[in-house]
Amino acid sequence: MAVAHVGGKEFEKQVLGSKIPVLVDFYTEWCPPCREMAPILEKLEAEMKGKVKIVKVDIEEERELAENYEVENIPTFIIFKGGKEISRDRGMHPRELMKMWLEQVV
Repeated sequence: MAVAHVGGKEFEKQVLGSKIPVLVDFYTEWCPPCREMAPILEKLEAEMKGKVKIVKVDIEEERELAENYEVENIPTFIIFKGGKEISRDRGMHPRELMKMWLEQVV
């Protein structure tokens, strides 16, 4: 199952309106670390289904969202819970570290 891409009103619904925590991956297609993180995020999405939702936001297509959340480096990962940002990180990480980080918010 592929990680969903969101933007605009979908961001409000899928992220800010979610009943479970959401990890948002702010990325671009041309970013090598972003591409390397993609399969890791897809595996985590499948492993943690129902506990955490993972979505992607392309910062080139959704510049306003990137600016609103002050995304300066990619990939940037922000965890939202109850419609609010609760944690943020950036850069490449192994699957185990990402999973531990997500489990802290579940």
